[in-house]
Amino acid sequence: MEGFNQREAGKRNGKPIKTCREDTPLLGNNSTPLSCQSKTFANLFIAIVGAGVLGLPYTFKKAGWFTSTVTIFSIAGLVYHGMMLLVHTRRRLQERLPPPGSTNERTDHVFSFGDLGFAACGNIGRASVDTVIVISQSAFCIGYLIFIGNTLAHLFYSTASLSVVATDLFVSRKIFGIRPKTVYIWACFPFQLGLNSIPTLTHLAPLSIFADIVQFGSMGMVLVQDAVIINHEAHSVKAFGSVSTFFYGMGVAIYTFEGIGMVLPLEDEMKDKPKFPKLLCVSMFSIAFVYAAFGLLSYLAFGENTQDIITSNMGKGLLSTLVQLGLCINLFFTFPLMMNPVYEVFESRFFNGGYCMWMRWLVVLVISLVALYVPYFTDFLSLVGSSACCVLGLVFPALFHYIVFKDEMSQRGAIMDLAVIAVGIIFGISGTWYSLKEIFAV
Repeated sequence: MEGFNQREAGKRNGKPIKTCREDTPLLGNNSTPLSCQSKTFANLFIAIVGAGVLGLPYTFKKAGWFTSTVTIFSIAGLVYHGMMLLVHTRRRLQERLPPPGSTNERTDHVFSFGDLGFAACGNIGRASVDTVIVISQSAFCIGYLIFIGNTLAHLFYSTASLSVVATDLFVSRKIFGIRPKTVYIWACFPFQLGLNSIPTLTHLAPLSIFADIVQFGSMGMVLVQDAVIINHEAHSVKAFGSVSTFFYGMGVAIYTFEGIGMVLPLEDEMKDKPKFPKLLCVSMFSIAFVYAAFGLLSYLAFGENTQDIITSNMGKGLLSTLVQLGLCINLFFTFPLMMNPVYEVFESRFFNGGYCMWMRWLVVLVISLVALYVPYFTDFLSLVGSSACCVLGLVFPALFHYIVFKDEMSQRGAIMDLAVIAVGIIFGISGTWYSLKEIFAV
């Protein structure tokens, strides 16, 4: 998934036990680095591959298949570089800690992105990371509600054909004078209040594994359907788009690779740490290949009829309906897991770390209200990717790396860090602008 959080703090036999941070790996709860390469590889896939992949075919339609393919692999390289900057920065900060047994021994350890921000920039660094994490995690959940509302509206309250644009799908019919999407989002609201009121979400973690199984299953179903359609019918497709669609596609691509918050804990728990960079590289570009194949084949299959949620192109058969319902169910239960980092930030900063149910309910209400007014799933992915995810994946890693290494790095290294920061800022501002234009143009 894009992220996972569960914090359990306490003491055992008078000694502090390890705290599970906002980005504790979903698989593997050992407090010592015992993960083998295969387990770490699986964890990386779970951390990175999420619901955003379902918006890639629509991105190929808008930006062109060649531009989108190049963008996906380029973003994979940039995000991989950002992930490795975090790993190198954490390793150097750990080297600077007093050795075990010394009189000045410290017990702190850089477990998470926020810890690294604090170690590099103090309270400002942690506050900046926490702020962007709150924005990104909340945005992920807004995207979930948009997906659920639009998908259920398509399944149960639309008679439009696949050649009709998404706008007609979701406004052509109403339930008691209310848009179907609105009805379904509000129907989720009371249940989400209950789920998000649970202080400890450990027993919901298996549902995230189920979410990934359904995710890969649905992708497989779409690819099989794509192959059948391509074999029988050819659609005209475009290779290139405009400047605005390039930045649009860039935002979606960064969103789909947003697993950077998981990198530090995954590297921390791996048994053979020197092999982590190579394993991470193989994972990132394997996922990039899957993304490119998924987006390209789906675009070739449906051409200009490709919808912003590709599962909407699957028609109304029983198997298609089950796949789409499964995706809605797993995103519904993933919602409280993804929101837990937000609650931890608010409760630690404003409620002395104590549980606050009314705050959680208020946050769920705000997220539901925002989801009501964003019409397109993929448009919102692009906005989130261009803003919050761009900062987390490019700007912060290069900035923290530069701050920690500035007194010892070469001029070339400093230029590379500053260049990544500049690229991240340019991509972020441009992508956010063009994404907002797409959203408000509907």
